[in-house]
Parts: sequence; structure tokens; C-alpha cells
Amino acid sequence: MTEALLELADAGYAYRGGAGVRDITLDVRAGEVHALVGLNGAGKSTMMKLVLGMLRPQQGAILILGARVADARREVWARVGAFVEHPLTYGELDVVTNLALAARMHGLAPPDVAAAVDAVLAELDLGRYRRVMVRRLSAGNAQRVGLAAALVHGPQLLVLDEPTAALDPAGIIMLREALLARASRGAGVLVSSHHLDEVARIADRISVIAEGRMIGSLDPGGVDIERAFFAKVHQETSR
Repeated sequence: MTEALLELADAGYAYRGGAGVRDITLDVRAGEVHALVGLNGAGKSTMMKLVLGMLRPQQGAILILGARVADARREVWARVGAFVEHPLTYGELDVVTNLALAARMHGLAPPDVAAAVDAVLAELDLGRYRRVMVRRLSAGNAQRVGLAAALVHGPQLLVLDEPTAALDPAGIIMLREALLARASRGAGVLVSSHHLDEVARIADRISVIAEGRMIGSLDPGGVDIERAFFAKVHQETSR
């Protein structure tokens, strides 16, 4: 069995009022794309924030690249690429500078930064915007920059929350190809989405979350994946 890059065992977090996630058990292995699907409010973003240490689990355990999330050191996070909720960019800086900073912050050696930036600009077709300030970009292109910042340092584990939300069809295809290429080279990818047709194109495994709980899985090659998804969610929410 391939190496587990991310492991959640009965992890949970509750906000005031009771919303949150509970008893989440899930893993992501080297060389695979593991998709997490659910309706809006199901708990996808909360789970991603737990994985990235933005929230601390109130129950269970989370290991990222072998380290407990709460104890993970800088060298662990340097091997992770993340996109959660909105692009992590500096609006007053141009695209190249944003990506160079992202590469440096993730520990890429200065001599390697320029080549890495050029490669990810080409990968996501951002070359024409290299000297444009991010605040002047459309929402879709700003999202591409945020995704490029998550990819630029060649992470071993990618954690992406709704990465296609603002992308046009061309951007979705480019991201799809980028994730499949990285998985083929041994990276692990955890991606959340409510676009079932898109994740079915790239996922090796699909897990379903509803009302803060994992409720099962879907076959990425299934004939009617949407019907299977809604059947699972309906069964859970009608309990």
C-alpha cells in the first residue's frame, strides 16, 4: 500500500451553535487524487481548515506528512500547497512577485525560484499577466494566481478547497491537467468540490460529507454519480 500523506482519525470541531464536523476519518495517499464532495454547508471548508492547522481539532487526530498538525514544523508545511476559500495573494504586487514570494516562503532556494515561477506561469497560462498587479485581474485569473502559488514549489501534498469556483472552462481543464500530472509524479491531492462531474474526471476516490459527517463514498467511474450522491445525502438528512 502506498504511503499515507494525510490521515484523519475521528477528527472533529464544533463551532458555537453546534455546526462543524465530527468523527471524520479519511486519508490521502501518495500518487492519488482524493475528492471530498458535499452540498454547501456540509463541512468541507471546516475540514480543510482542520487539515491545514487553521482550526485545531477538538477530538481525534490529524497527521500531515507524518506529523501531528498541531506540532508540524516549518519544513513540513514547506511540502504542502494549499488553496482555501480565496487566493492567498498580495493585490498590490504583480503576478511574478506574488509567485516568487510564495516559492520563497515555502523554502525554495533562491536560484530555483525564477525557473519554478516560469514553469507554473506556463502551466496555468498566466504568462501574459506576469507584470500585472493581481488586484487588476479578473476573479478567474486572480484564482489562477492563487492556485499557481499553491503549486509553484512542487508540494508533496495539495489541499484545495473549491479550486474551480471562479475558473472558466479553460482554467478548469488546465487545473485538471496540473493535478493529474502532479499525482502521476507521486504527490497526493485532497480536493473539495460540489461539481461532481469535474471531480469524477480526476479522482481516484470520492468521499461524501453531509451535515458534518462522512457518509460514504462514490465510484468515480459510476454511470450516474449525481443520482448516487443525492441518494446518499437524502438518506442521511432524512434520518
